[in-house]
Parts: sequence; C-alpha cells; structure tokens
Amino acid sequence: MNRKAVLSIVGFCLFIFGFLSLLLSIVGIKIVFLLWLDYFGGLVGMLLKLSMIIAGIVIVVVTRGDEARFDDYLDEYE
Repeated sequence: MNRKAVLSIVGFCLFIFGFLSLLLSIVGIKIVFLLWLDYFGGLVGMLLKLSMIIAGIVIVVVTRGDEARFDDYLDEYE
C-alpha cells in the first residue's frame, strides 16, 4: 500500500473511534481500549475524543487532496 492509503485509513479510524467513543459515552457505554482517555476527568476525556475526531478529519482531507490542481499557484523557482 502506498503512504496516502495508509494515512487515509489511520485518519478514518481516528475519526470513527473518536466519534463512537464520544457517542457511546453519552449513553454510558465505554470502549475498552479507550478507557484511559477518561482517567484524566470528564472534560479532558471529551476534549481528547473531540481532538481525535478533528485530527482524523484533517488527516483524511489532507491525504485525499488533489495536489495537481494547485500546481498553477506554485512558483517554478523551488
């Protein structure tokens, strides 16, 4: 697999696990391997889950972006 595919999968997994963890914590269900996020307290755990979601979205958007459409704006002097 190439690097973009691996990063896309990592970003998607971050988004899914962060979203599921946040959604299920509202109901009272915890994902076992993410329990350490709640040891810091409720607010910090929620912020860490939100940062997982945002980081996942950013990774997917950056890796799936089309680099060729920005070639017109880049200088030739590099």
